[in-house]
Amino acid sequence: MFTGIIESLGIIKSIQPEGTNIHFDISSPLSHELRIDQSVSHNGVCLTVVEASSDQYRVTAIEETLQKTSLKDWKIGDKVNLERCMPANGRFDGHIVQGHVDQTGELVQIEEKDGSWLLDFTYDDRLGNVTVEKGSITVNGTSLTCFNSRKGGFTVAIIPYTYTHTVFHQLKVGDIVNLEFDIVGKYIQRMIKGYA
Repeated sequence: MFTGIIESLGIIKSIQPEGTNIHFDISSPLSHELRIDQSVSHNGVCLTVVEASSDQYRVTAIEETLQKTSLKDWKIGDKVNLERCMPANGRFDGHIVQGHVDQTGELVQIEEKDGSWLLDFTYDDRLGNVTVEKGSITVNGTSLTCFNSRKGGFTVAIIPYTYTHTVFHQLKVGDIVNLEFDIVGKYIQRMIKGYA
């Protein structure tokens, strides 16, 4: 379980396909602290460390993950948001994040507001996911608050610290991002709609 508070940025150093899987080697200031079998959120996708050294580590994405996330578009040199699992005695500074991406979205507008940024995203609403005004959303693993919530879209405001210390500073219009919708909202929606 994660909170959506990004700890560090990683850099993709190597991409190695193997069958339908892809191995990603990532360098990060966290690398020396990681161990095999540890779960780490990468742009909101929970991946397991399968190799670790002092300066980089490896994770493997299976076909299912590649189909439902933006990982298939990663390139060597890309930066990714990283968060380790929350310790049992930690604080929930963000919100409950599972690291299970629901779908991708597209960045359709960036507006600089003299010290902050407004980013507007759209997503395919046919998959049944929804946002609510002032509700939580995870974008590339970052816990954010929605406003301008509407069918198939929402806006978030990014403060300077978040802009600088996450991948938001490199995003541009047209980029695809990973979205994880609020778990509480998903449970309520399932109770109302049932399994039909």
